[in-house]
Formats: sequence, structure tokens, C-alpha cells
Amino acid sequence: MINVNEFRPGITFEFENEIYVVISAQHSKQGRGQANVKTKVKNLRTGAITIKTFSGGERVEKAHIEKISMSFLYNDGESIVLMDDSTYEQVAIENTKITWELNFLTEGIKVKLRKFNNEILDIELPAKIELKITSTFDAVRGNTTTNPTKRATLETGYEIDVPLFIKEGESVIVSTEDGKYVSRG
Repeated sequence: MINVNEFRPGITFEFENEIYVVISAQHSKQGRGQANVKTKVKNLRTGAITIKTFSGGERVEKAHIEKISMSFLYNDGESIVLMDDSTYEQVAIENTKITWELNFLTEGIKVKLRKFNNEILDIELPAKIELKITSTFDAVRGNTTTNPTKRATLETGYEIDVPLFIKEGESVIVSTEDGKYVSRG
């Protein structure tokens, strides 16, 4: 059992027959009332992100998630295929479970497969990933009032805002948590 006051990003727990991972947790206490813990959690079975509020001191069951290092091989349109780096065993995961992660998957990337009691849940990406810009337009002169950015399409098809000096064909580092530009590659 784990106390909800100990929630930190990355902690996995079981609640109401579902498995969740904590994305963020905020503790609050108002006046004489009881403390509350407001958490943003991701359901590892469905991929849904929700906000749950717990009473301070409430306890939930810790979920022991097995993480296996895998390499992304390909996407067949309905699912992705991963290969275990040590046993060379291949595993398929439905695209519906990993809609956000699909924006950052390129051939050969190393990911962690999350399993709970031999049930495949989803994948965990590295915090930052290097991707190539496939298309962007040139900067417009004079459009530099405050922190100017432009839209760019990555090799995976995902679009992000990048600084004006980034050109087509360059590599950039992108945060997989929020999908934003971090730096040049």
C-alpha cells in the first residue's frame, strides 16, 4: 500500500481495478478542512488521462510494473511491432493504446514496454528524443516581436513550433512529455 501523500510523477498504482501512473500531484489544505491530493493520472490500460482527487492519508495499492527494454521496428497501421533487445522476441501493441507515443516513434528507437502481470499496457518513451525536420517555411523578416516561432513538421508527421533559425533537414530535440521543442539536435 502507498500513501497518496507520497505521490510523485512516475509512481504506478491500482485504484478501482485500473492501473494508473501519476503524471503530476498537487497537495492542498484549506482552512480547517482535510488535506486533499489532486493528481493528474494516466490509465495504463486505456491511455486516458484524468484528474483524480484523494483525501490526504488515503492509501492505494502499489502496482508493480515490469519494464522491458525494446526496439521499435515498424508500424503496420493498426499496431506497432517492438523487438526485445535481449531475446529478439517480437511484440505487437495496438495503436489505440499509444496514440500520443506514435508522434515520436522512429525506426530503431529504444523504448520501455510496460507490463503488469503479463498484460501488455503501453510503452514509455525517453524524456527527450531527436527528430528530423521534414518541412518548414522560411522565417518572415520583421516577424520578431516576442519569442518568434514557426510551424515545422517532424519526420513522424507531428507538427511543433520551432525558433525561426531552424531549417528544413535539421535535427531537433523534442520533449516527449509535452511535445515541445527543446533544442537543436
